[in-house]
Amino acid sequence: MVLEYLIIINYFIMFLLVLVSVAFMTLLEQKVVGSMQIRMGPNKTGFWGMLQPFADAVKLFIKENLNLSSNNMMVYYISPIMSLMFSLGLWLVYPFMEGGLDFFLGVLFFMCLSSLSVYPIMLMGWASNCKYSMMGSMRALAQMISYEVSLMIVILSLIYMKSSFNFKELMNWSSPLLSLIIYFPLSMIWLASSLAETNRTPYDFSESGSELVSGFNTEYSGGGFTLIFLAEYSSILFMSFLFCILFLGSKNLSVLLLIYTMMIAFLFIWVRSTMPRFRYDKLMNLAWKIFLPVSLFLFMYYLSIV
Repeated sequence: MVLEYLIIINYFIMFLLVLVSVAFMTLLEQKVVGSMQIRMGPNKTGFWGMLQPFADAVKLFIKENLNLSSNNMMVYYISPIMSLMFSLGLWLVYPFMEGGLDFFLGVLFFMCLSSLSVYPIMLMGWASNCKYSMMGSMRALAQMISYEVSLMIVILSLIYMKSSFNFKELMNWSSPLLSLIIYFPLSMIWLASSLAETNRTPYDFSESGSELVSGFNTEYSGGGFTLIFLAEYSSILFMSFLFCILFLGSKNLSVLLLIYTMMIAFLFIWVRSTMPRFRYDKLMNLAWKIFLPVSLFLFMYYLSIV
């Protein structure tokens, strides 16, 4: 009984820390993008703008929610909550050394839950009853499903090499640098596919401002938009953390691993500041004609090594 309470408390604290990290990641993004455009970024709210995320959260939650007359109200309000739940649910596979759930098949749990995350996006576009929202959700759906194939093949290659579905075993490397060298092609495909999976630049076709206003969240404001926003940045942090576990892992969790995670998250922001948006047909060609054949070839290559 004591162990069960300890597990609940551990995960509750972890979810709180993830949400706080998401808040400060928005500040990091504003500062980094501002610096790259030779601007100051937020610097009025608190010391060096440190309280800006909390000011943004208060502003968003007290904004008026839209009550559309022609939408499906139940699905419209539940979809952002589902999106955040799935995004936070991914963190259940966090490989605690002790005091957490032992996911022996954690990789399969990750695959299932990440695949489910496309449904809230589809439902948000449909329930808004807006052509721009629907087009944005259809683009995001096709994009996420296409790049998910490459992600799963990459992770299957690692499973065959390590002979385990447990993230604790996958991160058990004697040398992080050695693992990155061995799996360098896989790591590049994983990183590019992660950008597409989280709808980040240059793959942000679900909310391309010049065409679709704001994509599947066009009709959302206030609390609903905030939940979508939190889900997106929570997924970015998780994919960054997963990259570090799979390709920069060590024998145990350490502060160094968390520093690596922030470096990969910084890379997500850096790509947003420097790369232009792809054309949609080039995006799909990249997924099916380049990433899929290359990842399949690498899968067969690592399989032959085993």
